[in-house]
Amino acid sequence: MRKVFLFMMVTANGYFEGENHDISWHNARSETFQQFAAENLANTDTLVFGRRTYDLMAAYWPGEDGIQDNLSIAKIMNESHKVAFTHTPLTEDWQNVETSDNVEEKMTSLKNASGKDIAVLGSSNLCVSLLRNGLIDELRIMINPVTITAGTPLFEGIETNYDFTLKNTRTFDDGNVLLTYSVS
Repeated sequence: MRKVFLFMMVTANGYFEGENHDISWHNARSETFQQFAAENLANTDTLVFGRRTYDLMAAYWPGEDGIQDNLSIAKIMNESHKVAFTHTPLTEDWQNVETSDNVEEKMTSLKNASGKDIAVLGSSNLCVSLLRNGLIDELRIMINPVTITAGTPLFEGIETNYDFTLKNTRTFDDGNVLLTYSVS
């Protein structure tokens, strides 16, 4: 069975996005972060997004900005199999994309298929659904050394208490701290 992990950046005060879905505070430009991102993506073959995150990623990675920002990561992002969960029609301009509106059925199918790890990137609402349905194995939460005054808290909408087991911590030279948890 394939492992499903969530990678989420959060502020030091617990927000995964600012007002109006702002993520301009992301601290993701250092060389060590870029190496980390490439290593994580090299061990995956499927990327999973909620609708809003999909729209952001599809607007960035296939374009000139994404390619110029980091060609190797853009190549992985663009060539990987992608699943976007949405209840509204999606223009699938990005290559290797499929859509689904049934989180439990599709994720169970993906987990049971052969292949590498499955990465859920961003997508807090989707993460809550995956937790609720027991379909996420690991959380990789990158705490950025910033605070913002308003936004959406990580795991907003959680209705159940969860216990996570700390597997690893990693500090980066830019001040980011990665906390890796297994989901019990």
